[in-house]
Amino acid sequence: MEKLNIENPKMARYNNQKKVIVAMSGGLDSSVAAVLLKRAGFNVIGVFMKFWSPTTSGGGLVGAWNRCCSPEAESRARKVAKILKIPFYVFNFEKDFKKKIVDYFLDGYKKGITPNPCVLCNKEIKFGLLLEKALAIDADFVATGHYARVEKDKNIFRLLKAEDENKDQSYFLWMLNQKQLKRILFPIGDYTRKEVENLAKKFKLPVLKAKKSVEICFIQTTINDFLKKYLKPKPGKIVETKGKILGRHQGLAFYTIGQRKGIGLPGGPFYVLDKDLKKNLLIVTKNEKDLYEKELICENVNWISGKEPKLPLKVKTKIRYRHQLAPATITKNLQSTIYNLKFARPQRAITPGQSAVFYSSAEASAKADRGQELLGGGIIS
Repeated sequence: MEKLNIENPKMARYNNQKKVIVAMSGGLDSSVAAVLLKRAGFNVIGVFMKFWSPTTSGGGLVGAWNRCCSPEAESRARKVAKILKIPFYVFNFEKDFKKKIVDYFLDGYKKGITPNPCVLCNKEIKFGLLLEKALAIDADFVATGHYARVEKDKNIFRLLKAEDENKDQSYFLWMLNQKQLKRILFPIGDYTRKEVENLAKKFKLPVLKAKKSVEICFIQTTINDFLKKYLKPKPGKIVETKGKILGRHQGLAFYTIGQRKGIGLPGGPFYVLDKDLKKNLLIVTKNEKDLYEKELICENVNWISGKEPKLPLKVKTKIRYRHQLAPATITKNLQSTIYNLKFARPQRAITPGQSAVFYSSAEASAKADRGQELLGGGIIS
């Protein structure tokens, strides 16, 4: 079962560099990651990161803490570090998290798009700020409990899907670059979730009852509740595709493409089809087929290898985390930084602000695992 071993050929690049900072959230995955690294012979240091959480006007916390860094989570992480007999520190990233992640999130909704804060958090905080801190104290690597894999192929670090396809989190890592991947370890990427649970039992870690957070960590109830606290509503008209006025919306920020519930119109169901920001119009349709499109445009594209591949390129693309991989062809205007994706089949509810993530097409390469490789991604515009 213990696939991560210092003698494993996949670990060969780490043999002479063994000091690693493990981001410990107090959850199952990061705790097992720390165990595996310790048993593989690394000099492990545990770090618990404190992120931003909303407060009342009087300064008190609203409802609950940020899910990623509650006092209970910190306590569990400390217990695991004590069991492993490793140093444990708390890094306070509240100000940076608010500025780089929360403000980005709110700004996106102000502009009428649907941003993905977890993608940016991985780039800017977990593998940005934390990595900077790690290198400053002479650590060689940062490790997390992400379900993903990094492999070195000649001089290029490749980002691959996890062994467990159902738990794979590579989608959220498309913004990473070669400098970051050179210093990143994903110890549980070669394991299934069930194997990770069994390891936690084997090493008697007090984390099996810890709840797995699947929502945005700084939002404690719903996205709309959070937005209403920080964004001023700007009501406007709801119209159908031909311009007929059907009702009033609360503000374009509170709706996303493909949404059916919460529109508040009689005689439905209606689906959010588009937003006209200049006229402050919410455009809806009764025909769900209207939500399907064959093309998208994306910006801020990042290629994991650091180099743009030869285009046009056939890939498999996800337009949301739980979206099925869809065959597509990427092209680009030579005079632009904007990329065009044309899908083999129409895709439902392509949403501006979300990430389009490109995976290799297994048919495009003789390598057995090329269909597992994340090539890059961009922001749908």
